[in-house]
Amino acid sequence: MRMSRKIDELVQIQPAPAPEGPARSGVEQLLNMQIDRRTAVAIAGTALAAGAGLLNAAFNPFGAPEAKEKAKLEWAEFFQGNFQLMSEDEKSDAVRRLERLYELESGKSIRVSADGPRERVLYGYAFNVSRCEGYMDCVRACIQENNQDRASNMAYIRIHEHQKGEINFEHATDDFYHEVPAAGHFYIGTQCYHCQNPPCTKVCPTQATWMEPDGIVVVDYNWCIGCRYCMAACPYDARRFNWTDPVVPEEELNPNQHYLGNRLRKKGVVEKCTFCIQRSRNGQSPACVEACPTGARIFGNLLDPDSEIRWVLQNKKVFRLKEDLGTEPKFWYFMD
Repeated sequence: MRMSRKIDELVQIQPAPAPEGPARSGVEQLLNMQIDRRTAVAIAGTALAAGAGLLNAAFNPFGAPEAKEKAKLEWAEFFQGNFQLMSEDEKSDAVRRLERLYELESGKSIRVSADGPRERVLYGYAFNVSRCEGYMDCVRACIQENNQDRASNMAYIRIHEHQKGEINFEHATDDFYHEVPAAGHFYIGTQCYHCQNPPCTKVCPTQATWMEPDGIVVVDYNWCIGCRYCMAACPYDARRFNWTDPVVPEEELNPNQHYLGNRLRKKGVVEKCTFCIQRSRNGQSPACVEACPTGARIFGNLLDPDSEIRWVLQNKKVFRLKEDLGTEPKFWYFMD
């Protein structure tokens, strides 16, 4: 059997549970985090000052009813706790606020989920280098599914064109504009690898990013302060920063959203691939897998010995990028 000992160990890993303890307000959580307390107090003070404007709008006796309701919802959202420490009721309140805020702003409806991980599931991904022909259907499907900013051409997935005979990302290009597949070239896709030992989560000063029990590395956008430490720590260039408010045309918006995934983001936060958490936790494959016309992408449960991805790991000669770093990416490459 070709499955390495490290992969054997990986599929037996029981991911660490979410932090325990009573739910606390956003400010209380901030003041008790494992960062310099003076820094935490400064951040909390800034938050309180910013929130004062929302409070004034919420209780303005001359304000329109919908404007007052919107301000109250924004006030509650501004100070909500970290998702990891929320009770189930608080999570339900958080998604209802997002749904109602969008309705007040647009007059239309969205559905936001806070579905948790499934039992005995650890997600993994495999990419068949032999089959990818650089069509970019995966990139377009990901952008649409995950409500990514159109103005900046943000994309979680990158397809790199390599010259045959070498895998060298310094010589590869991901901005090719010609007919594909090009003679003498092959293609490799990169994105977030959802490492089992993710360095990005360890450097976050507000604990806004973490690995879920099903192996998906997520971001709580309400707690991201945009310091971009996680971007610097990621060895795979998998995270994206919103320099401006993201633009998603209303007619292109995906209304089926997840709190930790493709819900609408804002300026000043970091985002990334979540294995389409809004899909994968409903038993579907990520949009990129479904869109690939050549079948180069395989997604599944590493803990299921009968899954396609386990078959690939057991029967193909697989490799991972920068494996020597010890990040244990749950993303493998192989060839036919």
